[in-house]
Amino acid sequence: MRRAAEKRRIERRVNGIKFLDYLFHGKELRYIDSYFKMLNGYSPTFTSYSGGVYEMDLTRTAVNNFATHCSKLKPEITGSALKHLEKTLQHKPNYFMDTTKFIKRLATYVAVEHTAFIVPIEDKLGRLCGWYPLRAERCEVVEVKGQVYLRYLFANGEHGAIEFEKVGIITDFEYTDDLFGEDNRTLKPTMQLIHTQNEGIINAVKNSANIRFLAKVANMLKPEDIRKERERFTEDNLSADNDSGMIIYDNKFSELKQVESKPYTPNALQMQNIQENVCTHFGTNMDILQNKFNEETWNAYYEGKIEPFAIQLSLVMSNMTFSDREIACGNAITFSANRLQYASNATKLQVSTQLFDRALLNRNGVMDIWNMSHVEDGEKYYIRKEYTEVSELNNSNKEPQIIIQQIPQAGQQGTDDGKGKEPTEGETKEPPDDGKQKEGVNNAD
Repeated sequence: MRRAAEKRRIERRVNGIKFLDYLFHGKELRYIDSYFKMLNGYSPTFTSYSGGVYEMDLTRTAVNNFATHCSKLKPEITGSALKHLEKTLQHKPNYFMDTTKFIKRLATYVAVEHTAFIVPIEDKLGRLCGWYPLRAERCEVVEVKGQVYLRYLFANGEHGAIEFEKVGIITDFEYTDDLFGEDNRTLKPTMQLIHTQNEGIINAVKNSANIRFLAKVANMLKPEDIRKERERFTEDNLSADNDSGMIIYDNKFSELKQVESKPYTPNALQMQNIQENVCTHFGTNMDILQNKFNEETWNAYYEGKIEPFAIQLSLVMSNMTFSDREIACGNAITFSANRLQYASNATKLQVSTQLFDRALLNRNGVMDIWNMSHVEDGEKYYIRKEYTEVSELNNSNKEPQIIIQQIPQAGQQGTDDGKGKEPTEGETKEPPDDGKQKEGVNNAD
């Protein structure tokens, strides 16, 4: 019942069109005028590398760990051009995935293939309504009637095409290709070492689990007789049917000695070198992969790996979504790190207090640091006076009123109240007591 209902919802939403039409609206470019060439005469072409980078446990862990941390980035849209799509980008950028899956797929594609594509989703009227992360087996830059297109080839043999200015391309390890990133061929020797080491461990464990004996034959026997005796001895004594724990042999064997099998221990130095090669390639370390990092380790990993990805993703999505004029007017898509809070409680408390006092953080910003839900009126900013709302600063910014009182002379206290007496030279006249003034300097606002 649930699957049937989900299928009906998909049919209503996609309106019966196939998946490629949902992305490319039927554009395939079967007739190509020419292949686009760069200044060096090279035709940019991206091809997926089938080197099995995502097939090894250690490399997959490094890729998935990076993508998981990137998926916590929070997208925001500034400006008024497409502000109505901010919630779409923050929750469900396309029909098939939410925001965390959207970012995680992009990060995975970049880490594995060093190239990821983002295509816009448009409605029937050609208006932008979402974004989709794309992985293709092959991508070509072609030209049709003066218009530059990206033409994709997918694993099922179908093609799709989109205007070059509409697509977003995230790359890493750029060198020979002007538009796409390099592949992961440089990691192939390390992948072979990992495979060889795993195979060696498996074979060693199998061999060490077997019970082996060294038998000396007492008489001269033919090779086929020796083979038969070995099979008979193994069946009678080393099979599961022998539950007595005793081995009995006749005088055909003059000596029988068990061969001790030592457990195989992988070379620690070799394993460490392999781990360091993988961590160096993916810009991480074992503490990050095993979630044992501290504040300093995380800050280094964030600034060296997560933040560059967030900056590039922000620029790519801003450029593919807004026109030059809209960008000049302040419209942009940014991916912030408000949800990446791995500091110690002492650091969180210090940052929260210092930045909140100076109106650099509002209450909801502090709640984000502590991973707590937002509160009502949490967008207001406060500053020390003490903790006055910023919008009320002008109302309470009055000059303090200083009241100076005349000090009675010695001998006059209790006999002369000073009323009606003119002050002598050097004395200050006391203001009239109308019941509204306060004594001393306590009347300062």
